[in-house]
Amino acid sequence: MTKQALILIDLQQDYFEGGAYPLVHPEPALSEARKVLDAFRSRKLPVMHIRHESIRPGATFFLPGTSGAAIHPLVAPEGNEPVLTKHYPNAFRGTALSEWLAEGAIRHLVIVGMMTHMCVDSTVRAAFDEGYRVTVLGDATATRPIDPVPAEWVQQAFLGSWKGTFADVVTTERFLATLH
Repeated sequence: MTKQALILIDLQQDYFEGGAYPLVHPEPALSEARKVLDAFRSRKLPVMHIRHESIRPGATFFLPGTSGAAIHPLVAPEGNEPVLTKHYPNAFRGTALSEWLAEGAIRHLVIVGMMTHMCVDSTVRAAFDEGYRVTVLGDATATRPIDPVPAEWVQQAFLGSWKGTFADVVTTERFLATLH
C-alpha cells in the first residue's frame, strides 16, 4: 500500500469572518478538514500544515506577524506536526515539502485547504507533475468569486478540472470510509 500524508493548505484566519480576505462559507470546509485531521491523528499518519505568508509588495492579507496569518485554531498543529511556510501559491515552491515527503517515503497526498482556485490548485497540479498520487477532499476546500463568476461555480470548475488526470476528488465522508 502507498504511504499517504494529509496536507492542510492555508487554513488561516484571514480567510474567515473578520479576516482580511474572507472566503465564501469557509466554515463547512474547515469542519470537514478537522474530521480528516482527527482521523489521521488517531491513526498516527503523517500530517503537514502549510501556511502562507505574503511578502509581495502591496499584499493585503497573510501578512507576517499578523493574527490573520495564523492557522485557524480548529486545525492548529499539535505535538510534532510540522508547519511549512510558503510565499507562493504552490506549496512545493521554495519549501522543504518535497524533502519531507521523500524522507517519509510518502507517495499519496490527501489535500484539504484554501483557496481552491489558487493555492490548492497550484499544489495539486505540482504534486501531479512530481508523480504523486493526489486525493482532494472537495468539501474540505473553499474559495471566493472571481468576478463575475460566483464562488460556487469557481469551486465546481476547479474540482472538476482535476478529476481523471490530476487528482481523485471525493468527499470527506467517502474518503474516511476507506482510510486504513
